[in-house]
Parts: sequence; structure tokens; C-alpha cells
Amino acid sequence: MANAQVKAEPKKKQGFQGVRDAIWIIVACFILAVCFYKFVLGNPDNFVGGDPANAVKDGSLLGTVYKGGIVVPVIITLLFTVIALSIERYFALRSAFGKSSLTKFVTEVKAAINAGDMNKAQQICDKQRGVVANVVTASLNAYKEMEADTRLKKSAKVLKIQQAHEEATQLEMPTLQMNMPILATIVTLGTLTALFGTVVGMIRSFAALASGGGGDSLQLSEGISEALVNTASGILTSWFAVISYNYYSNKIDKLTYALDEVGYTIAQTYEANHADEA
Repeated sequence: MANAQVKAEPKKKQGFQGVRDAIWIIVACFILAVCFYKFVLGNPDNFVGGDPANAVKDGSLLGTVYKGGIVVPVIITLLFTVIALSIERYFALRSAFGKSSLTKFVTEVKAAINAGDMNKAQQICDKQRGVVANVVTASLNAYKEMEADTRLKKSAKVLKIQQAHEEATQLEMPTLQMNMPILATIVTLGTLTALFGTVVGMIRSFAALASGGGGDSLQLSEGISEALVNTASGILTSWFAVISYNYYSNKIDKLTYALDEVGYTIAQTYEANHADEA
């Protein structure tokens, strides 16, 4: 039956769609972070006497960061995860947008649809590929099926075209939003982890003050260093996460607006081209 035939059936997805099991990215980042903390930050050359337990050599930023304590590998894990997922989202959204400029694609498709040349619009989609092209293809298929349907009223046909477009969009959106919640979480988690590290460092500092004596001055300085290092590194991580999340959210919104624009054009074109139907 005609009603059952109008389904959102976007083309088979092509190109890089993203990493679905992001947990493995986080695990890999944790391993890298621990290795970085132990072998780079904890390099004996960064400390007096070649021993990480001793004071940091003058001017050794890496050694200073190492003195941030056990919270540092956690913050580095979050930072590496942000970087890795930012790269992953870049390639995934690049594939989703298609081969050419999204603005150019939308303009060309709208021109073809307004001219009533659905075959040309389909050819443009086949050339473009990506999420927008897949959704537009589903809408064009619905358009053609509605033209062949002789039983439904025009208003029902327009509704069917819009429905096919919305269903195709919903099928594609999970790919676009994949791993974005993790970036959003790290925005807050980076700051909270930094705060935790800061508190731990201050506890060590006050413990050194409470014990009294000049021999505890090293512990006091280490505690303050730990607090400040964790604060700085956590803020840096959240800073990167905020920029990455907002940047890719904006790109997804741009793609969604393009989908809505083309979908509206297809439905309105059908209604205008069949004005004589009841």
C-alpha cells in the first residue's frame, strides 16, 4: 500500500561515522596519561639528584606539574580524552557534511527543487553524500511516491513528505550527537577534578603547618604546588572541552538548519506544483 511505502530509508551511510565505543578511547587516554606522568613529568632529569622524591630543579615546569600528585594523571586523562574526541568529531562531522560546501549544496538542491527537476536534485545528493544528502534523498523518494499516489489528498501527501523527512533526520541525528555528551561532561568534570586536587594540596599544606618546624617547609611548598598545579591543569582541560563542545554543537546546529530548510522547500514545492489537487 502507498501509505506503508513512505518510510524514511536514507542511503547506506558512507565514510567515517565516529567511534561508538568511546570507553576504549578513555581507557587508551588513561594509559597514555599514566605513562606521560611517570616517564615524562617524572623524568629524573627534572629533579634534584635525579630522584622524583626530591625537590624540583629550578625552571623545570614538567617536574613542577609532576608534584601535583595523583590527581594529575586523572586530569591529563580528561585532557587527552578531549583532544581525542575532538579529532574524532572533526572527521565524523566532516563526513556527515558531505564532499562540498553545505551552503552550496543547499542552494543547488533548492534551485533544482524549485525548478521541479527532482532528478537533478537527486544527482546533486548522489554527488554530495553525507547526512544532509541522505535525508534529502529520503524526502525526494517520498515526493516521487506521493506523485504516484492517487488516493490521498494533497494535504495528506504533504504531511507524508514532511514525515519522511523528519524520520530520516531522526535516524541520522544519533551519528551527529555521538560522544558529544562526553565532551559536555568533561567541561564540568575537569573543573571538579581540579577543585579536588586543590583541596588535597591545601590539606597537605595545612598539615605541614600544623606539624611546625623548619623541616616541614618542603612539604608546605609541595602542598601549595600541588594545589596550584591541579587548579591550572583542570581549568585548562575544561577550557579545551568548552571550546570543543560549543564548536561542534554549532556545526551540528548548522547542519540541522540546512535539513529543515531543504525539507520545507520540498514540501512547499509539492504543494505548489499540485495546486489543482483537492
